[in-house]
Amino acid sequence: MSTAFEVIAEPHRRQILDLLLERPRPVGELTGMLGLTQPGTSRHLRVLREAGLVRARQDAQRRLYELRPAPLAEIDAWLRPYRLLWAARLDELERHLDRQPAGAAQPPPADQAKPPGGRAAGRQEPPGDQAKGRPAK
Repeated sequence: MSTAFEVIAEPHRRQILDLLLERPRPVGELTGMLGLTQPGTSRHLRVLREAGLVRARQDAQRRLYELRPAPLAEIDAWLRPYRLLWAARLDELERHLDRQPAGAAQPPPADQAKPPGGRAAGRQEPPGDQAKGRPAK
């Protein structure tokens, strides 16, 4: 049997969990929302069901799939120290920004801003070989 970590590593399965978080849904609705075939959606649901992350229940003539959040507790427990780390870092950033004088964090004017390549915005390449990406002679 796969762990919850292995099961949710697949993006479509995470998307199914996101959709089921809103409310239970039939396979046909999930298929349309995911853009997968019905057999493809059913395979993902089977893996999620075997991992205990979803369950199916009959509702008249159709089968509804719903989220079972309990198995996600393992992932939540693993993430807890990371959340604490980020909370502390964000608190530290907030304190730093609160200590800054008003207006100190203003971005430079647009005509002085430099894009990642290092050239000032609005500056044109010289004509000739440099404009074609060749070094100057």
